[in-house]
Amino acid sequence: MAALMLQGTGSDVGKSVLVAALCRALLHRGLRVRPFKPQNMSNNAAVTVDGGEIGRAQALQAIACRVEPHSDMNPVLLKPQADRTSQLIVHGRVRGTLGSGNFREARGALMTEVLESYERLRRQCNIVVVEGAGSPAEINLRAGDIANMGFARAANVPVVLIGDIDRGGVIASLVGTRAVIDTDDAAMIRGFLINKFRGDPALFEDGYREIEKRSGWQGLGVIPWLKAAARLPSEDAVILERAADPHEGRRMIACPILPRISNFDDLDPLKLEPGVEVVMIPPGRPIPAEAAMIVLPGSKATIADLAALRAEGWDIDILAHHRRGGLIVGLCGGYQMLGRRIADPLGIEGAPGEVEGLDLLDVETILSPAKRLHHVEGYALGATVGGYEMHMGETRGPGTETPFALLGGTARDGAINADGNVIGSYLHGLFASPDLRRALLARIDVVGSGRDYAADVDAALDDIAAEFARHADIDAMLRIAGGGA
Repeated sequence: MAALMLQGTGSDVGKSVLVAALCRALLHRGLRVRPFKPQNMSNNAAVTVDGGEIGRAQALQAIACRVEPHSDMNPVLLKPQADRTSQLIVHGRVRGTLGSGNFREARGALMTEVLESYERLRRQCNIVVVEGAGSPAEINLRAGDIANMGFARAANVPVVLIGDIDRGGVIASLVGTRAVIDTDDAAMIRGFLINKFRGDPALFEDGYREIEKRSGWQGLGVIPWLKAAARLPSEDAVILERAADPHEGRRMIACPILPRISNFDDLDPLKLEPGVEVVMIPPGRPIPAEAAMIVLPGSKATIADLAALRAEGWDIDILAHHRRGGLIVGLCGGYQMLGRRIADPLGIEGAPGEVEGLDLLDVETILSPAKRLHHVEGYALGATVGGYEMHMGETRGPGTETPFALLGGTARDGAINADGNVIGSYLHGLFASPDLRRALLARIDVVGSGRDYAADVDAALDDIAAEFARHADIDAMLRIAGGGA
């Protein structure tokens, strides 16, 4: 059975996108493909067909393979809650909390379970495409590693190393990786890819050959900047740092960037709409008064993020927006913030206690260790809606008597105020529903396009796969993987 691992010289070099591109390209060749990432760290997650959760990037890669996301595709997921603490998800289920003091020892003990997931995937397909995390050059993290060379050697999976030429220093990053990793790790790397190239590739020919000479690795292609990747959901919060200002003439949808923001790809379907501009508001900037809608996103640490929101003065902006009659939508943690109170009696997110919410919905939330992970369908605002729940805690109160959505015909989700301009919901992915998106945008005087977000993502995967296949030596990669040409 064939397998190939794509690692990177650093974070945000494009590993997730290239794995998705390769998965779809191999699918087009008639192969049964599965994605795999041994360990991921992200607060953007998706619910799987077996009722677990995995990183959003692996869910996208599953779509690239045209299979349902499964918890085996990302057996270890770390969801940062604070600077030195992460929630530990193993095989899709919460197992506890890891701190910086026990991180290395704890993750090393998970290798057996990582390999079990990998072996189950191998039996389902012709080839597994594996994504690394961070960089193998982080040799200070090599002991107990399960994400990069530790996994590659344990599972005997050959590696292709990706360098990002757009950030500069790609020759040094690739050759430097060869210089700092040990000999046995270096032997696992069989080739390299140059990613995010702009301009004439001929200008880089000498550099490309120099990397081959100095590293001893085979060059497998120079991949141009994949424009279609902008139409894919992003997992890495680095993309939020590149948020743009709105275009003139479009209605603004503003979303504050909270420190522990999660599942911010919920907003991606709104970017399909020509009549609106989604603007991510970084710390240090007010929420613009001209915003037509404010979206409070999900959060991995709701109480801490609510404190950060107040520290930025965004609560003042939100309440002023409400007084002007503007539309406010809170998703998951954002929904909890809109209520009267959030209580954490068991210390789920930190020290036990409770805080006042924004008091825009007549509800209150009590956090608890039980986690809801469900795909759901129903009706909201007179439209069909689908999505998934992924949250800890229960929200109650008189406001829930006027729910935002009815799920499965009887279950209630969220709340909506009497004026219809404050909405809270636990449903991630609800903006992907074309009818719901159209009904919501009508409330800010925008005619929705009705575009199918899922179809748009699938078309984008085809586009990046086609571009990748034009510039990468996939036959050579298959030979390296053990799958023939």
